[in-house]
Amino acid sequence: MQKKWRAAFFVWFLFSTVVFSQQEPDSLCVKPVNRAILLGIGHASLTDTYLSPLEYNGMVWSLLYDQLNGSRFFNGKLLSQHRFQVDIASTRNPAETSSEYSGMISYGITGFYPITQTSKLKVFGGPGWDIGIGGIYNIRNSNNPGSLKLSTNLNLSALALYNWKKFTFRWQLETPFAGLFFSPDYGQSYYEIFSLGNDDGTVVWGSFHNQLGLRNYFTVDYPVGDFTIRTGYLGNYYRTNVNNLTSKTVSHQLMLGFAMESLNFGGKKIKEHSWLKSVYY
Repeated sequence: MQKKWRAAFFVWFLFSTVVFSQQEPDSLCVKPVNRAILLGIGHASLTDTYLSPLEYNGMVWSLLYDQLNGSRFFNGKLLSQHRFQVDIASTRNPAETSSEYSGMISYGITGFYPITQTSKLKVFGGPGWDIGIGGIYNIRNSNNPGSLKLSTNLNLSALALYNWKKFTFRWQLETPFAGLFFSPDYGQSYYEIFSLGNDDGTVVWGSFHNQLGLRNYFTVDYPVGDFTIRTGYLGNYYRTNVNNLTSKTVSHQLMLGFAMESLNFGGKKIKEHSWLKSVYY
């Protein structure tokens, strides 16, 4: 299992080197950064046949930090996105006789290259990488009450920004196309895996044949005084089918928070920033 995780890290390292290898000869001294912190609340459904054949439904809460940077790569055209998210869900089975709780922490980075740019509309596309760790806990199970969730993926992403009057609309789609994820076999206990070392087949190469995911993110920005309010919708769909087990997580959330854009200064040209243009607005 360790060899497979080392292989995944090597693939990610090569990917990062290719995406961010082309840089501007002259160091960029000023870089715009758009940051946002949002809270989300909505509906979640959990299905994990390792714990139960039933679908559990309930509430989900999230904290999202989203950062979009201008960069010096590809002659200053490439944007980089950093995303950190925490999700917590509380769900019940259809008969209201048992509960499942889930938690997930994820981090992702994406490089966006411009496809179309006008005075109002900007469209970007590019590859990304993410990693997530968490789990699901079923209070009714005694032998195997928990299910570990661990994955890392290379992703394809598309981003569109549209300015209309004082509003800025954003739509972003992301889907994994290759990676690794953890899954026990049907009936295999975590004691066997971690204490006895019976971990063959628990780290799985994932692609469209056994792993499907879609992250749908839509927001609207509106300036109010010295603040910019960001509100929107975040939808997540993630499903794996391997080792005679099916795991599916679906969530729909309303998001609300604040966004700000700042400048990072440095280098010899610290005072020469009249050419600077926002990466977002």
